Amino acid sequence: MEIIELTANAQEHAKALLGKEEEPKDGLRVGVIGGGCSGLQYQFVFSNATEADMVHEYENGLKVMVDPKSALYLTGSQLEFHNDLMRSGFEVVNPNASNTCGCGESFS
Repeated sequence: MEIIELTANAQEHAKALLGKEEEPKDGLRVGVIGGGCSGLQYQFVFSNATEADMVHEYENGLKVMVDPKSALYLTGSQLEFHNDLMRSGFEVVNPNASNTCGCGESFS
């Protein structure tokens, strides 16, 4: 089940980073935790899946895991990767966020 869509560019970069992990991991965990300047913040870690996770596997073999609580905040979101003169890194475009901070890492 795809809770958060990864663009082709985000998939490519996440897969490359996953391949550099010292310990094998199932895939990319995308979550939401309390904190940040707007109350909630995104969390990205490489980890193993749990039974409770919603897992989506892309054609390139990248697995993305989202826990049920985070799914409430992330459904319909998109993860993009930018690498240009103005910015470099992952960006979440979240239609559920009513407010975001200037850095784009936290929301409410």
